[in-house]
Amino acid sequence: MARPALEQQAIREDVFRWLDDRRAAGAYEFSRAELISYSYQGERIPLLDTGRGIRNPADFDSTLTIMTSSKKTEYSDGISAEGLVRYSYQSRDGGDNRKLRNAYDNADPLVYFLGVRAGFFVAFYPAYIMHDDPLRREVHVALDESLRFFDDPLHLNEMERRYAQRLVKARLHQPMFRARVLRAYATACAICELKHAELLDAAHIVPDASSHGVAEVTNGLALCKIHHASYDRNLLGITPQYEVRIDRALLEEIDGPMLRHGLQDMHGRPLTLPQRKADWPSRDRLAEKYDQFAA
Repeated sequence: MARPALEQQAIREDVFRWLDDRRAAGAYEFSRAELISYSYQGERIPLLDTGRGIRNPADFDSTLTIMTSSKKTEYSDGISAEGLVRYSYQSRDGGDNRKLRNAYDNADPLVYFLGVRAGFFVAFYPAYIMHDDPLRREVHVALDESLRFFDDPLHLNEMERRYAQRLVKARLHQPMFRARVLRAYATACAICELKHAELLDAAHIVPDASSHGVAEVTNGLALCKIHHASYDRNLLGITPQYEVRIDRALLEEIDGPMLRHGLQDMHGRPLTLPQRKADWPSRDRLAEKYDQFAA
């Protein structure tokens, strides 16, 4: 027997709040163990299903979550330029496919979990099924709520496409980028080694607005918020030899302890690099950014 519709809606909203709270505390990825431990008013309601990519609680009318594992995403996150993800029906007809179609028919919000590494995921929510293709046995999932308001999400006009592409770069790739960068740097600032995830950012070396500002670990640095802001504003530079430089005028300025210990004392400090050399920041991209700092 299905739960009352209002209770189903309340649970969905509580899942979003629960994920929000963890993000606010610095979470940049969610473990399978954490996701299956979610509870609502003392009742455990796992957000992932064992061995399947779709979570359809028996007493829900429609799908609650969808998951794509890291084996399928690897370093390509599978998000289209339009902000959509294609998700195939289950191999046999039954309740899973019916509840997936119900989510489309009822415009029910759900969570899309995308694997960033084995057993760990980033979350997109509220996500919506925007298109159902029974012939191809697949649906298209919009990972941002604003994409719901396009007349035809599969065939965007030029203005809609430009908007969608900017949104994908700025908002949808960012959770994957953040998870991979912070994991590579062991959740510590590459300059000062601060280890509080809620105070850390995944900073682009070449901005993502640039044509070659790709969302790859080698174009990223784990930085605390003060060093991220200073790097973006060219008050702080990083040489291609992985050394920190502080703007000369800032070095000569006299202010409080934050300036001295937070910035001036970082001058000449070697960057703390990821353990895997494949994750080290690109020297070419560092040089391009450093030229702006040194100009």
